[in-house]
Amino acid sequence: MGATESAAGRAETTSGESGRSTSTRTVLMGAMFLMATSAVGPGFITQTTSFTVQLGAAFAFAIVISILADIAVQMNVWRVLGVSGLRANELANTVLPGLGWVLALLVFAGGLVFNIGNIAGTGLGANAMLGLDPTLGAVITSAFAVVIFLVKWAGAALDRVVVGLGVLMIALMLWVAFTSNPPVGDALRNTVLPEKIDALVITTLIGGTVGGYITYAGAHRLVDSGVTGPENVRTITRSSVIGIIVTGVMRALLFLAILGVVAGGAVLSADNTAASAFEHAAGQVGLRMFGIIFWAAALTSVIGASYTTVSFLTTQKVRPRVRNAMTVGFILVCLVLFLVLGQAPQTLLIFAGAFNGVILPLGFTVILWAAWRRRDLLQGYTYPVWLLALGVLVWLLTIWLGVQALQGIGELWT
Repeated sequence: MGATESAAGRAETTSGESGRSTSTRTVLMGAMFLMATSAVGPGFITQTTSFTVQLGAAFAFAIVISILADIAVQMNVWRVLGVSGLRANELANTVLPGLGWVLALLVFAGGLVFNIGNIAGTGLGANAMLGLDPTLGAVITSAFAVVIFLVKWAGAALDRVVVGLGVLMIALMLWVAFTSNPPVGDALRNTVLPEKIDALVITTLIGGTVGGYITYAGAHRLVDSGVTGPENVRTITRSSVIGIIVTGVMRALLFLAILGVVAGGAVLSADNTAASAFEHAAGQVGLRMFGIIFWAAALTSVIGASYTTVSFLTTQKVRPRVRNAMTVGFILVCLVLFLVLGQAPQTLLIFAGAFNGVILPLGFTVILWAAWRRRDLLQGYTYPVWLLALGVLVWLLTIWLGVQALQGIGELWT
């Protein structure tokens, strides 16, 4: 009897450990894909298409450089926040009281405006995918996003939805890229020997991938899940790198899909270049594929923007149920504003872009300061000098990005 109970106990322990291991893997996948899919929004698709048409195969070099810079940013952000167990706003308030709320205000302003654009994107995607009226498509999709945060197992639902949609987008982009038959050799050659280098394109890509709330989406999900502390450094680092690589894969596949069409001599519609490229690649099926990708990209951006914005407005002491209710409220406010305005006004988008340009250098300054001078916040962890030095180099670039973004404010008055 005793032996049987002992065996049963060991089996239960093994089963429990296996369950926890599976849960941790799901959380890590969710954090990685939340970061990646938050970056891959409607603007990402439009931007990538435009730059591919502009630069052709030479755009491959810009993609590689932006990915390397993104890795440097995310490795520092994930490691500092992950080891400290603090969200960016909590860390900033600890370093300098009140600074975290300044960050929260900037994130909220940018997140609110861009989320209106994301909701508009879900409507456009639903229209291309199913022929639905864009407004109706936006309302239905917003309702789906709300449900994710209302269910009892909201955290698990969030992780599974963003992973599922991320995998779907990669699969569809891969299929269209294969169908369009791009000149892969030219693209590979241009990754190391570019025919043209455009610094503005590179900095725009970096700002679009790790600007604003996007920088913290995955890291905050990791902190909220409890996968933190020096003992999880290896896992945190690996997850941050894989997350940005997933983003890079999505951009590379979209780039190849568009490149194949452009290299084939197709003339793309100026009204919706990305949709036109997919239609040229695979006819009506391609257009429906574009609709699915655009809809999924917009939906995951709505989820990522809402989740991360609310995470800046709260602390970890706030109960998950309250935080989820606030997230639902944020989505509904954005939806109402979309229904009233029809879209995010261009002037507000410029302001929001400027906010995002300020968030990156300001928030990254806090990250690097904590890594350099606040070992007490990192639970005694010795931060790698090489990673800090790499972060400082990219930090200088983020300052330049911030200055460029702020120039948009001046353009509103000239």
